[in-house]
Order: sequence, then C-alpha cells, then structure tokens
Amino acid sequence: MRDKLNLNLVWFAPGSAVINYLNNGEPRDQVKVIGFEYFGHSNRACFMFDYSNNIDSACKSWLHESDLTKINRHVFARHAYVKSWGCHTGEEMSKKWYAATGVHMIGAVGKTQFMMEELPILISDGGKWVN
Repeated sequence: MRDKLNLNLVWFAPGSAVINYLNNGEPRDQVKVIGFEYFGHSNRACFMFDYSNNIDSACKSWLHESDLTKINRHVFARHAYVKSWGCHTGEEMSKKWYAATGVHMIGAVGKTQFMMEELPILISDGGKWVN
C-alpha cells in the first residue's frame, strides 16, 4: 500500500522518535512536512501507539501533548494538513498542537471507529471534527 500511494512510511517506537523524525528526518530547510495524519488509539491528551498490545488496556509508547513543544514549528510547510483520526483529540490535543507548531490539527470530539477499507467515522452522540 505504501508504494501504491507513494507514501513515506516511517517505523518508530517511542513518541520521541516521532518528534525526532519530524525535526530531523529530512533536511527540513529543503523538505517541509506538508501532511501528517495519525491513525490509531488516542485520548484527549496523547497518541497511544501500542494501546493494549503489551499491557492489558494500557500503553507503553505514546506522544503526549506536553511533548509537542519539542517539535520545531518551522518543519511544517505553510498550510500543512494535519489530522488525528483517533478518539477525543479534538477535545484538547488539537489546541496544544496548534500552540506548539502553529499548524491546525483536525481532531475528533468524541469517539471514532475504524472500519475495514474505510476512513474512521465519528460514533459519539454530538461527535464532530474540530481544529
């Protein structure tokens, strides 16, 4: 799928590796980040990369909103597209992302549900996408 869609798929473990790639993965004075989309578990304050994978209903690998200020805000292209498809990120993390990076992040108010061969959908009453 990566090759079919011409995507740059980057494997990582801790949240600090995501920040390191955003800041240093390419010569950012030449190659700006034009898009960043997160597909996975989340809550209002963090992306949870291995939720329920190693510890029942817990997480050992995450990117917390308090770490977002470590992202160099100059790595993003003007009008970069950023979206979290995970649950609840529009309730708090989207604001923190914008404050840290200067780029709006679309996030969900409420829960999302991942389906086969479809983009995630909002499933909470009153759920909506915000940035």
